[in-house]
This record gives sequence, structure tokens and C-alpha cells, in this order.
Amino acid sequence: MSLYRSVFYLFLLAFTAVNVSAQQKEIKVACIGNSVTYGAGHKNPQLSSYPSQLQKLLGEKYEVRNFGRSGATLLRKGHNPYNKTAAFEEALAFDPDIAVMHLGLNDTDPRNWPNYRDEFAPDYAWLIDTIRQVNPSVKIYICRLSPISNGHPRFLSGTRDWYGQIQELIPQIAEANNTGLIDFNTPLYSRPELLPDNIHPNEAGAALLAKQVYQQLSGDFGGLQLPVVFAPHMVLQRNKPIKFYGTANAGEKISISFNGKQQVAVAGDNGQWNAPFPAMPAGGPFKAVITSPGKTIALDDILIGDVWLCSGQSNMAFPLQAAENSKIEMEAAQKSNRIRLLNRKVIAETDNKAWDPLTLQKVNELEYFSGTWERCDSGTAKNFSAVAYYFGKKLQQQLNVPIGLIQVAVGGSTTESWIDRYTMEHHPVLVNELYNWRKSDFFQPWVRERADTNLKNSTDPKQRHPYEPCYNYEAGIKPLVNFPIEGVIWYQGESNAHNIELHEIVFPELVKSWRKQWGYEFPFYYVQLSSLNRPSWPSFRNSQLQLLKIIPNAGMAVSSDVGDPTDVHPRNKKPVGERLARLALHFNYQQKSIVPSGPLPLNIVKQNSRIVISFQYAQMLKTNDGETLRGFRLLNDKGQQTDMNAFIQNNKVIIPFGKEQRPVAVLYGWEPFTNANLVNGEGLPASTFKIKIN
Repeated sequence: MSLYRSVFYLFLLAFTAVNVSAQQKEIKVACIGNSVTYGAGHKNPQLSSYPSQLQKLLGEKYEVRNFGRSGATLLRKGHNPYNKTAAFEEALAFDPDIAVMHLGLNDTDPRNWPNYRDEFAPDYAWLIDTIRQVNPSVKIYICRLSPISNGHPRFLSGTRDWYGQIQELIPQIAEANNTGLIDFNTPLYSRPELLPDNIHPNEAGAALLAKQVYQQLSGDFGGLQLPVVFAPHMVLQRNKPIKFYGTANAGEKISISFNGKQQVAVAGDNGQWNAPFPAMPAGGPFKAVITSPGKTIALDDILIGDVWLCSGQSNMAFPLQAAENSKIEMEAAQKSNRIRLLNRKVIAETDNKAWDPLTLQKVNELEYFSGTWERCDSGTAKNFSAVAYYFGKKLQQQLNVPIGLIQVAVGGSTTESWIDRYTMEHHPVLVNELYNWRKSDFFQPWVRERADTNLKNSTDPKQRHPYEPCYNYEAGIKPLVNFPIEGVIWYQGESNAHNIELHEIVFPELVKSWRKQWGYEFPFYYVQLSSLNRPSWPSFRNSQLQLLKIIPNAGMAVSSDVGDPTDVHPRNKKPVGERLARLALHFNYQQKSIVPSGPLPLNIVKQNSRIVISFQYAQMLKTNDGETLRGFRLLNDKGQQTDMNAFIQNNKVIIPFGKEQRPVAVLYGWEPFTNANLVNGEGLPASTFKIKIN
């Protein structure tokens, strides 16, 4: 053999060895699952299924193959067992280095789960062991199930509850079988528009799943990031453990320096980290420095004080610059350095116009709110909630501690829009509001019509909107729930006044759900609707009064005396904010010398030919204008109402009546717009009411 040919063959052998070595370096990823893995419903699953999109993310060092089989069950006795499919045999022959397994959705079929539920965990273990027999060093991840939306035809007849049982099992199976765990639920649970048929993610939904797997396999979570609630000028809640938290690449060490102390946290496999610091009294300003291997974030001018979440609809969003005496107040705000404002502004108002395509897209992506912490001054206060501003100003003056106010409010929004999805889905009444809400009589016609107007340019049948059940929770409240607060002030109800009985279910569920998310029973103070010429409002105000007996650690500020007969947005917001502050000062801060409320009816009894009404907070009962009492009526056994002369005696209201009147109940201020004038010595108005006579 010539020297030339010898050199050529040596080169060829070396090239072949290098090429084989390069091929061997490819990491083989098997995506095992059902139709969600396959990409059912996609125009071209070979390009858009989550395994296909994962391949693009991981790059050429990986070989990703899709072994999804539509309709497959994990259960070996199920109606379509995955282990009996050609896809399973092909997955085993592939001899993967990594296996990502997403099975269980089809096991919620009534042919499967009711009969074989006890075999789910052992069948999953069998599947895991079978793959390990092919390659003992394979890294296996099992997935928490992607969502099944309430629109699925079997949702209420079994799927919802069986799905939940399977979901609870999966982390236990992962731990027992020493596998990794990937969350396919969270990225899609708040994005029902990405599930066109209520179970199969569309191309954009598959992209979220691919990203979830990519992050888990690569550890790349985009580096150090903080939630929107962390920023310069923020207020941290005093007297509660302080927790800095965020995301970073898996395994990265995060150093946090704050108030002369330092903590080190390590980002977990899911990219999340948190660093606790001891509780602190009010004070500041302080500085926090958060450092990862590749990034440093400095947060200056941090105060420790009390943080209040201020939420609701348009009367909470009503800005200070539009309120009475706004010029004076905005000038005074220049001196409010100990008040900080986080105004989560909406990207588009829900006024009477169609939204453009970019707005529609951002709404779907839950990017409806934006804004960061700012110092309170004339520039920032003018666009901030007038009610919240007056509330915070009163607290700061009285307590002399920093006050942080977080505004998240949407004009016209429904109570249901602020409740989390799990609560809605698992409530026997509220779950029904999730179905086709834009055509549902659960919601005011005005609410549905306004949503239709805003969404006129959308062709997506599942286009999201801030009036939709769960939306404002998912877009606005959920990002805040790990951030400790002192309490909530709430001004909403106008968009639920059409159905009082439903609101009596919805509102307590809202309060309960928020407290559950934060993990403690913070105070919840709400505003009773003002006076306005809308027929249902007297009954709605009375219902709000009665809810005080149902909701613990709550208070109600009366606003009927500062209403406007024709404008749902009365401009006199200062009394409302200060009345909310009175509730907080009396109950939260134990300043018992501050009267928290106007007169609230306690007891109504007949005494011979007169009716005697006792009140709470009734010191120095009087009228607000020095005139005789107005607004009291008697209701007789025929349902007829009669205006009555009433007077004050020993801090009680006395109503004389004749025997022929046969009264069964007393009404006060029982008009949509009322000029009833009973107040206590602090000038605080009595709530309107309707109460049976004992």
C-alpha cells in the first residue's frame, strides 16, 4: 500500500471516529404521552407540537422525538393503554437518555378512573421501570397534568374531581419512583384561550409546554429576575417576616444584602428562590442588593411600614385629580414622602370602544396591568385612586409610619373577575358562571355589552376580558399573593347589583379566597354603594350591611350621603377614604377612641304604640343638618310602606305608630338616592337598612 493511501485511510478512520463520537454526544429525549404530546388539533404537529418546539429550543446537541398517542391512558386496563401502542414500542427502541412522560388526562374517562383508580400509581411505576430496564441511566421526568377546562363536556360529571385526584397523585409518584417533576399545569391553567377545545393546547400553548421542559432540562430560566412588586421606593410590611423571592437559573446562588444582614439562597430545579429576613418595625429608608453570578439588582429607598391592597371597580380607580378639591390635595401630596404608591395601571380602559389587535393580544397574555412603586407627590398622586389616597393619608398622619398603597382596580369589573379559578371551578354555584359568560344571565347586560364592544375586533372565541370570571385575579392579584400586606380596602358592587342573592355568595367567596391565597385572615374593609337613582340599590346596600354578620374581620364604610342622583362616580371621595381609615384605625390598630362607623342598627322592638330602634356607634345621635329626622318608613303586613315621623331619645330612634298600621319592618333611607339624615356625634351617617320588627 502506498504511503498516500495509508495516510488517506488513517484520515478516514479518524474522521469516522470523530463523526461517531459527535453522534454519540447527541442526547436523546423521548416525549411520551397522549394527544397533548402528539399535538392534536394543530395544522402541522410535526412542526408545532411541544416536542417539535422543544427540539428547536434545545438545539442540535439533542435529538427529541415525539411518542405521543392520541387517546392513550396510563392505566394498563384503561380503554386505550399506552403500553399496548406502537408509540410505546418505538419509545423503548429509541433507548432515550431522557424521557418526559405526560399521561393521565384520558384516565379521567368514566370507563377508566372509577374502575381502576387504585392501579394508577403502580401502573405508572411499572411504566417507569420498563423504560429504566432499557437504559438504567435514563433520566425520567413525569408531568403534572395540563389543564382540562370547565368547558369539557364531562367536567362536572366526574372529570373535574377525578382529574384533581390524579393531579394529587403525580408528585407522590415522582417522589416514590425517584423521577423529576415538570409542571404542565401552571403555564396553561390561567390561559384557557390556549385550549380551544378545553383540553388540547394550541400551537402557542404547546410553546409554553416546550419552554417548561426546556427550562427543566437546561436550567435556563432567564437569569436573575424579581417580581413586579419589588422595586425602588417600595414598602415592605412591618412586623411580618420579610421575604425576598424571584427566579434565577437552576442551581445559581443568590446573595441578598438588606439592612446590614445577608442571606444566600439557591435557585431550585424550578428556578425559584426565596430568602427570608426577620420581621422589622417601621423605618427606613433601606437598600437591598440582590446578586447572582451574572447580574446585580439594587433596590434603593425601601421603607418598612404597612401595605394595603386597594381594589375594586371604577370608584376605586377614580383618580385624585378628578375628585373634589383635587388641586389642594395634589399640592399637599408633595409632603407625603412616607406614602408610597404602586399604581398597576390598565393598558386600556373598559370604555365604550373597540380595542386594537395589540391590546387584545396583551389582554390574552395577562399583560393588562403595568406600573411600579413611586414616591407620593403631586405627579403620582393625581392619577392614583382618590379613595385609596385619602385612606393612606389618614393612616400615615395618625400612625406616623410609612404606608404603601397598591392599586389594582378596573372600571366596571365584576366581583367574579377577582376570584381565582380553582375557587370558581370547585364551588357548586360559581362554577356555572364560567360557561360562556358573555351570553350568561349571571352577568349584567351592560357588562356583557361593554365586553362585546371592547372585543369587537377579536376573532378568537375565547378572547379574554377584564370582566370575565377569574381574569383580574390571574392578571392583577396573583402576582401579589406572596407579598405580605396589612389588609384590603375594596370599592365594588355596581356591576353586581342586578343579582343581590348571587352577590351574597360571590363576595364572601372573594374575601375567603384572597385570604386563603395569602395564608392569613387580613382585614377586609369595603364601601357600601352610594346613593344613585338605580332601583336595586336600596336592597343591595342592605345586603352589604348584612354581609358584615357573615364575613369575619370585615368592616363597611357608608357612602350614601355623598352620592349623586345621576352619576355613578360621585366626586366627593375624601369622606369615603377617611371612613375606611377609621375602620382600620379602630380595629387594626386598636385606636378605640376613634369611632369606626356611623350608626348600625342593632335591635328593633315594639313598645306599646311605638317602635324603638337601638344602634351600635350611637353616641350623640343627631341629624346632619339640624332638621327633623328623615328617611324612616314602616312596612305593614300587606307590603305597604308609610313615611313616618321619628325622633331621637336617649341615643335611640323612636317611631310612634297607630294600631291600624300593623308594622312588620322598619326601613331607613329606602330609596335609590336618599336624603336620610341620621348621624352620630362624629357626623358619620347611619347605614340604610330594612329590618324586621322583633
